[in-house]
Amino acid sequence: MPRPTLAQELDQLAVLIHNAGPTGVGSDALLQQLGGTGQRRTLQRRLARLAEQGRITVRGEGRATRYHPSHPQQSPAEATPPAALATAAPATADYVPTSAEGAEIRAAISQPRHLRKPVGYQLDFLSQYHPNNTAYLPHDLREQLHSLGRSPADQTPAGTFAKDILNRLLIDLSWASSHLEGNTYSRLDTERLIEFGQAAEGKNALETQMILNHKQAIEYLVLNPENARVHTDTLIALHAFLSDGLMADPTAVGRIRRRAVEIGGSVYLPIALPQRLEELFGIVTQMAAEITDPFEQAFFLMVHLPYLQPFEDVNKRVSRLAANIPFIRHNLCPLSFIDVPQQAYVDGMLGVYELNRVDLLRDVFVWAYERSCQQYVAVKQNLVPPDIFRLRHRQALAEVIAAIVRQGDAPTEEAVKSRMPASVAVADHAHFVQLALAEFGALHAGNAVRFGIRPLEFGEWERRDRDGATDKNA
Repeated sequence: MPRPTLAQELDQLAVLIHNAGPTGVGSDALLQQLGGTGQRRTLQRRLARLAEQGRITVRGEGRATRYHPSHPQQSPAEATPPAALATAAPATADYVPTSAEGAEIRAAISQPRHLRKPVGYQLDFLSQYHPNNTAYLPHDLREQLHSLGRSPADQTPAGTFAKDILNRLLIDLSWASSHLEGNTYSRLDTERLIEFGQAAEGKNALETQMILNHKQAIEYLVLNPENARVHTDTLIALHAFLSDGLMADPTAVGRIRRRAVEIGGSVYLPIALPQRLEELFGIVTQMAAEITDPFEQAFFLMVHLPYLQPFEDVNKRVSRLAANIPFIRHNLCPLSFIDVPQQAYVDGMLGVYELNRVDLLRDVFVWAYERSCQQYVAVKQNLVPPDIFRLRHRQALAEVIAAIVRQGDAPTEEAVKSRMPASVAVADHAHFVQLALAEFGALHAGNAVRFGIRPLEFGEWERRDRDGATDKNA
């Protein structure tokens, strides 16, 4: 006789709960009716799945827990079929498509906080993982992700692809990662802040700082590929960039925490002992460094860095940027977290914190990576590679050009040299002069705002420059 399918088992269980009447039924009674006294864990998973689908409600706690039909007046045959529910669930705008395992986790962590059992750091969760033998991402899934993320720059030096799309990545990743932390900047606000230094009106200064911190951390990884490596120094540097100006204790910036922390909305209690924390931080980083597959390495960092909570705050932000290290090194499409629903990401992390289960976070990771690839790989051919030298000296360039315009001088080599910023190395002087003169060649009233030049200032300078050229030709 063929084994019943999952849908059939769920239907059978829903019927039993419906037939129990308004008083509901407990798990012991259900086990007896099902004739499987040794299948309690399977039953709990099935019950969680029904609750997630909205077909039953759960009341009480512990041994007093009772299961009731969500719609007592409606027979199971009249209810929405399981297949339809499974299809409809991924279509919601505020979540991602979830696997059966991911749905179980979502149901479990969606219970009220007082019904979830407090847990501490489980060393077994880490010790049971063996780099390049254990895999959170199955082989077929990794192959699929490799196919999606492979870029036209895969045969070029490490970091080439990320540099080619850096302007866009700075905006997307800074905005999306900050958005997952509750930042209310829009993507357009973020673009204006990163491109022109214009803070959005009505926004908290901390939100502005968070965006700018992301920009600096991303540039740290991309502009110098030597920084893009899985090492404790790199992770601490990322924390220093990302937490700058955001920590109540400034000495906690770029430093392993020295006090206990709690996680809002969770019953998970991270390790408090500083010496043990520092030791495990080194172990987690070393294990991650040993993983050869870039996708497995990225996901391991997304799981175990926040789980350990090595810093007083900003741990998830560090893990999201650290997850991009293997993609930068292997010239794969970066992971921007663009459009990732905040609740789905939070639920995935809660599944790791409280259950040591990665399935829901894996659903989020895969969906997010596919979304990033749609953003970058498909449009790579239409992007103009950024000038890395210009990016490095963007601020100095703006100061020199604005000074020449405001003082009404002609854009000559001497004018640029006389205002050469100290931040430009002597070896780069000639290149800087050429770049500044090229910028003047393309300067007009519409784009002068990039250098902080107001339209009236530009109009006055343009008139003087034109009059000066006329006098010379007279």
